[in-house]
Amino acid sequence: MEISRHKLYFKPIPGFAFASLISFLASILAVWVGENILGFEKSPISEIMMAIILGMLVANTMDLPDYFFSGLKFCSSFILRLGIMLLGIRLSLFSAGKFTLIAIPFVLAAITVGLLVVRYLGKKMDLSLQLTGLIAVGSSICGATAIVAAAPIIKAKETEVGYAIACITIFGIVAMFSYPIIGNFLFSDRPELAGLFLGVSIHETAQVAGAGMMYQTQYNAPIALDYATVTKLVRNLCMIAVIPIIGMLYSKKSRSEISSKQSWVKMIPWFIFGFAMMSAIRSIGDIGDKAFMFIEREQWLSIVTITKLTAEKLLLVAMSAIGLTTLFAGMREIGIRPFILGLFAAVLVGMTGLITIYFFADNIILYFE
Repeated sequence: MEISRHKLYFKPIPGFAFASLISFLASILAVWVGENILGFEKSPISEIMMAIILGMLVANTMDLPDYFFSGLKFCSSFILRLGIMLLGIRLSLFSAGKFTLIAIPFVLAAITVGLLVVRYLGKKMDLSLQLTGLIAVGSSICGATAIVAAAPIIKAKETEVGYAIACITIFGIVAMFSYPIIGNFLFSDRPELAGLFLGVSIHETAQVAGAGMMYQTQYNAPIALDYATVTKLVRNLCMIAVIPIIGMLYSKKSRSEISSKQSWVKMIPWFIFGFAMMSAIRSIGDIGDKAFMFIEREQWLSIVTITKLTAEKLLLVAMSAIGLTTLFAGMREIGIRPFILGLFAAVLVGMTGLITIYFFADNIILYFE
């Protein structure tokens, strides 16, 4: 009996080790492609996107041993949730200041329009609520991170997660290269508005950073990168409030079947509470000359950096595992309609950001000056 328990205890190790290897290779490839192929000084290619793509390629060209799958499931569940929780350390509620206040109304408008309109269209296209929800939240909030955070709440299949992330990857890369040009064309004399547009409209954090760097370099406008980065962090922070709402909008249960207490308490898993807790810790720790009145500033910044790096590496391993369990055959079964919905969602969020910024940004910026 003891032997069986030990075997059960060590069962996840092979899959975890293989997912870790894929994540390591993805990190190297992301840097190599961005710097050597695309020619950037610092690669704008997301390690998470590369891990998903590489994992999917391996899964669909190799027959993985059955004993890998227990560890891969462990990575795509517990490791994923732990990484999301720790990710909250990067979002200080006070660090962005004025930029944050300016970004909030535009971010909320894009998220609201994206979630509601995409849900309506997904229903009209006869797509599953789960896949529709993943595409909506990935396009509206923060790409792959929001998708994998929402997936366990709405009980999405791994195939649906892989398809949604594939959509975010493809359309996010297109936006990363095209939106800086559009932003400069419309806001050539207002780079802060261009940066706001990039932060509101592009899916992944790495893609926003890449677009901001491109804008800064090409148009000599550092403020665009500042606005883009802070706006994207505001979108990421909205995940705390929006993920439970996703559970309401994209749950198979009707509202009459779910009591008010259940909908807002039971649908919020531990890692979302953990995410909020880590964000609060970062906010409090940033106050004063010493974090929590006894940790030196340099030591506190080191703790934040190490925690952030740990979170990113855990998510990278989890993304590799999701890629390794996503088969193209399953994606073919889903069909072309979700891809069309993903394209529409990307355009919808971008247009919402563009229109609201064009008509309202000047007044809001003036109000906070």
